[in-house]
Amino acid sequence: MLERDYVASTVMMGLYFDYGMVEEGVREFGGIDNQDAVCWIAVIDGLVRNGELNKGLEMFRELQVKDVKPNEVTFVCVLSACSQLGALELDRWIHMYMRKCDVKVNRFVTGALINIYSRSSDIDEAQVLFNEVKVKDVSTYNSMIVWLALPGRSITTIELFREMFKERHRPNSITFVGVLKACSHGGLVENEIFQSMETIHDIEPQVEPYGCMIKILGRVGRLDSGSYIMLSNSYASIGRWNYASRVIENMEIGEILKEPGCSSIEVNSVLHEFFA
Repeated sequence: MLERDYVASTVMMGLYFDYGMVEEGVREFGGIDNQDAVCWIAVIDGLVRNGELNKGLEMFRELQVKDVKPNEVTFVCVLSACSQLGALELDRWIHMYMRKCDVKVNRFVTGALINIYSRSSDIDEAQVLFNEVKVKDVSTYNSMIVWLALPGRSITTIELFREMFKERHRPNSITFVGVLKACSHGGLVENEIFQSMETIHDIEPQVEPYGCMIKILGRVGRLDSGSYIMLSNSYASIGRWNYASRVIENMEIGEILKEPGCSSIEVNSVLHEFFA
């Protein structure tokens, strides 16, 4: 049998995975002679992208058996699979294995690791990883901001946001949602952060940032009945009925009354008003 051309086979394997032809992609990989780290990355990434997470991890184990040294890209693919499977202990083992292999930790690997430790509520370890990254980008900051917002570390989140701005990284909508959620949990009213979305960063707020602001103002007693109704209608308009009903429930808990709807009609010079 003629020896397969390495480049052609690798390209063909990638195309198979791009079109969701998983079995064909794995078969093509099996026919490649002298499989190197690039081939292994391609097959693991292809399996993970197509939802074959366990198969991707099996390939990673086979890579170890064959003594092929993985690089940072390999670990990003594997960590992604573990994260989707919720295999937090395996994630920690992979992190230790990375150190053993002396793999350079770039911002992509760090982002994946931050997500892992944050999912397991180990925010302090995630913070250590974040601080170790020398070159950070928007996604690196977002990873940390989003997870800091969950346990309500409001002050730390805002400080990180301001550091990000100081380092000339342009925040995006994900950044603002994370910061505003942190403010909501901490009961902080940061109107200037919300307003800066449009005035400074030219980002049009969508439903979620508005929802965060309404929660913030509601917790400090600075909402009228109209704001709740506006939020409920916004959720309903995009089909999020559970969120819309939850807003109404919060109104009832807070004893906030909706202004009644009113219409009128004149009959024989007499004005009749109807309320609902």
